[in-house]
Amino acid sequence: MVFAPFGLGALELRNRLVMAPMATFSSYDSGDVHPEELAYLERRSAGGLGMVIAGACGVHPTGRAFEGQWMCEHDGRIPSLRSASEAIRRGGARAVLQIHHGGRHCPQSLTGLERPWSASEVPCGKDGSVLAHAMTPEEIREVIAAFGQAARRAKEAGWDGVEIHGANGYLLQQFVSPATNRRSDEWAADTLRFPLEVLRAVRNAVGPEFVVGYRFSPTEADGYGMALTRRLLDALLREGVDYLHISLQDHRYVAEGEGDTPVLRQTAEAVAGRAPLIGVGGVRLLEDAERVLEMGADLVALGRALLVEPDWPRVVAEGRSPRLKLPRQGAADLLTLPKALLQKMLTVPGWVELED
Repeated sequence: MVFAPFGLGALELRNRLVMAPMATFSSYDSGDVHPEELAYLERRSAGGLGMVIAGACGVHPTGRAFEGQWMCEHDGRIPSLRSASEAIRRGGARAVLQIHHGGRHCPQSLTGLERPWSASEVPCGKDGSVLAHAMTPEEIREVIAAFGQAARRAKEAGWDGVEIHGANGYLLQQFVSPATNRRSDEWAADTLRFPLEVLRAVRNAVGPEFVVGYRFSPTEADGYGMALTRRLLDALLREGVDYLHISLQDHRYVAEGEGDTPVLRQTAEAVAGRAPLIGVGGVRLLEDAERVLEMGADLVALGRALLVEPDWPRVVAEGRSPRLKLPRQGAADLLTLPKALLQKMLTVPGWVELED
């Protein structure tokens, strides 16, 4: 099953393995893609993946959330975006660009804003000492349009699809969650309105044949649970989203207060085959990938496993054991890793296991 071809909208994938969208922290300060990132993407595509999702490309100047983030906020980015799509496609995988706005998680040093934009005046920053700026209706419309224009640029730059980033506490989730959407206008009467308007803007910009996916966090501590997620999924499916991508640290995760069934399986049951579902979370071995499919997902995303074993699909298909730990020396060349990303991997506790 893992290595069987799969049809995703108008695309034919050579197998069901996907690279999860991961930040590389390595773009030029301008927001253009760095050559180290091109090599990183091509290497992983050539390792045998069916699809590569490049992570968190910023759609608007107010939405840059971390240093080294790609940007796609104006047409001048198209050549940079094209270089990345071509790198992925040279390796044989399909290329999908994740489009993103960080909302309240965007630091002043990157946006120039004293108060980052969000759904409401909610605490932000490392210590919560700053209140976010509650976006005006005009600013909301501006960002919705920016998502659509970013998708158009991706299509013009040769990407096979886009993924709307609605997960991990970023702007779209800030509108969905009642913990961060405390508005009293039409954008709170239905907290799903903002992501649905973004999806419509993207679809209108790229047409019916271009693949459009949506990534979501199924639960949020003190924010929402599976009941709201089921409503969101139903709404996205009615709008014709091409695929859904759950965000999980562990595909076996069981959420507190949501029964004993893993959230991934609950999500697959809610989707009920109406669109392909990408499962993810702690996939390191073939048996993990097979379990994700057995739990109801249609595709399997790998993240950190591909950082330490860029040829994971080929290695596993040949019956060999993939590398599971990061070498302490020589990893940049051996694994084709951008230097800034490698530095994070070596210094952030628990990101990846290190060799002894």
